[in-house]
Order: sequence, then structure tokens, then C-alpha cells
Amino acid sequence: MNVLMLSPGYPAEMQYFTRALAEVGASVIGLGDQPKTALPEIAREAVGRHVQVRSLVDEEDVLRVVRELAAETPIHRVECLWEPYMILAARLREALELPGMTVAETIPFRDKEVMKQVLDAAGIRTPRHGSATTVAECRDAAERIGYPLIVKPIAGAGSADTYRIDSPEELERIFPALRHVPQVSVEEFVEGEDMTFDTVCVGGEIAHYNICRYRPRALESKQHEWLSPQTFALRDVSAPELSSGRGMGFAVLEALGFRTGYTHMEWYATPSGEAVFGEIAARPPGVRTVDLINFACDIDTYRGWAEAIVHAEWTQPIERKYNACWVVKRAIGTGRIERIEGLAPLLQEYDRWVCDLDLLPVGAPRRNWQATLISDGMIFLRHPDLRTLEEMADAFSTRLHLFAS
Repeated sequence: MNVLMLSPGYPAEMQYFTRALAEVGASVIGLGDQPKTALPEIAREAVGRHVQVRSLVDEEDVLRVVRELAAETPIHRVECLWEPYMILAARLREALELPGMTVAETIPFRDKEVMKQVLDAAGIRTPRHGSATTVAECRDAAERIGYPLIVKPIAGAGSADTYRIDSPEELERIFPALRHVPQVSVEEFVEGEDMTFDTVCVGGEIAHYNICRYRPRALESKQHEWLSPQTFALRDVSAPELSSGRGMGFAVLEALGFRTGYTHMEWYATPSGEAVFGEIAARPPGVRTVDLINFACDIDTYRGWAEAIVHAEWTQPIERKYNACWVVKRAIGTGRIERIEGLAPLLQEYDRWVCDLDLLPVGAPRRNWQATLISDGMIFLRHPDLRTLEEMADAFSTRLHLFAS
């Protein structure tokens, strides 16, 4: 099978999905706006042929190039796991008459307003919502929905350009920051914990699912630089307090007609026990959360996704052995990393439960914590007991420090 993989090396986790396709027997053709030599080594070795286009944004030129490619080399699948180009991938499938998500099937995973309209019709609890392309429409939606509310891009990802608004005055203050966003979603702010429901599906059936909890909530992590954000992949996904969110996840995928691939859904667990839908994407979770999912069960969902795409099967046994978490670290100060304090005693104390350590080295320039979710490094931990893991995560959050100057 020849699989055309859009953007096989970017973002960074794409290289592992590209490698997995090759490992399960696919002949991978890369398509991107950079030469093959610029790909990460893992992606470069997995790609048999790489086609460079001027820009992935120029859909008509990409369609022309891919049609020419298909005339000489059969293409059996077109895959893309980077959200900005999922509509492009769907257009390519339609042009080549290939299986996979169509444009119409992809839009509800990209347009947050269409997404919620489909789920409203299916009887799934979503936040009160509306869309806006002008300041006036945004004010009207806010008045109808009420405060507090959330304003975020219709086609965004993560927490970029996302704001909690508590008053009309706050709404007015964010308009200059949203001038570059063509359309926003205005929705009810839901009190509760931020949760996920992540799946690999094969032929409309969920082969594996995962539930994560963000600690603290994503918006809070975005607002306070001193925080060390944490995400937990939960071992006991059958816990009663998760049942409403788990059931919602199954219902959402059925309502959207999702068939094969990776999905990442976010939902809110309210204090009353109600589950409220947040949003869903037909892609894996970011910020190395796929690694977190893999550490929790000692599985490889990069390969599991590839098997689903290439062979329409899932072959790995699933044993939920651990809770797993990552802790993001943000350096104190500006400039370059000058020193790291507290790491040695933490590793001595918790070495058995540390899965991976990825901190910027001394001398490296500090990253912009508001522009990248991984900030200045991450620690991956796991433990069978959730409370123990939370204590370990808090230890790395409070006792490990990176200093920049």
C-alpha cells in the first residue's frame, strides 16, 4: 500500500506516525513544503519518496502536484494528522477517489460551531454557543449566552487565542488581540475539570481509548507562568465518576460518523457529575500526550494507528497497568538556561517511576512559554496508584527549577 503522508515530520510527533506506517508495511510518500533533507531523521528514513510543494496553503497547486504524482505512482491512502491541513487531505482523497474522510465529514472536526450543531442535533450536551466574524456579532452572542464565557478560534487548536471573559468590559479589551482570527466561537464557560477522551478507531469501532485529566485547567495554565502544568492519563477508565464522559465519547464518535484513525476529544466534568462536551479533533492529542497514553499501558499507539490505516486492524493486547503523567517546566528568568536545581535528588527518589526526561540543556535559549505548550521541558512519570503519582508530579513541580539569565 502506498500512503501519501502530509507533513511527515512536523509537528515533531508526526515523524513517529510516519515511521509506524513504514513499520507495518506501507510505502510512505511524504508531501510537504520542505525538502526531504530537512525532515527529522526518523521521518527521513521512513519516507521512500518525498514530494516538495511550494506551500501546503496553496491547495490548488498541491492538488495539481498530487494528480501528477498519482498518474505515475498509485496512491492508496492520503493521511494527515496535522490539523491545519486536514481539509486539504480530504480534498485530495476526493480528487483521487480514495477511502477516508471526505471534506463534508472533516468539517465538523475543524469548525467548532458546525461540530456543536451536529452534536446538539444528536442530543449531546454542549455549552451554549454561537459563532462570530465581527465585533458586533461577538457582542450579540455574548449577550445571548451570558457571562462568564469563552472566546476562541472556530478552527483553532490547543488554547491559542482562547480567552475567558467575565464581563462586557473584558470582551471589549480582547478584540484587538483577535484581529487576526477570521471567525471565533463564543460559548458558555463550564465550571469543572478539563478531561479528554482519546481513541484509535478501526472501521467505526473503538479499538483503544484513553481518558486524561488536565491539572490545573488549560486556561489557568495559560494565564500563570509560574505553574507547572500536568496531564494525567488515568488507569481506571471505568471509574463511576468517568462514566458520563466515557459514554459521551462513544456517542460523539457515532454522531460524527468517525471510522478509522486517531481522535482527541476534550470535555468538562462538572461538580454535579454532568459531562459537557468541549471539542473534538480527528487527530492525536498534542504535547506528547500520545507518549503518555503509551506509557500508561505499555503499548504503541503510533503503530496501532498505522495498523488501523494500513491493515484495518488492532493487534496489541491492552492491559491498563499505570496512571501516567507529564509535568511541564517553565524556567525562571529570561535568556539562556543557566542552571537546573533539584533534579538529582528527585531522580534518586523516584527513578523507578520516571519514564522520560526532556529538559532544555544548560546554555539553550529559553522558549516562549506562551507560544509553546512544552515550554522548557517535560518529565514523564507513571505509577499504579493515582494519589502516589499526583504526589510525585507535585514534587517535580515544586522542587525542580530551571533558571535562565
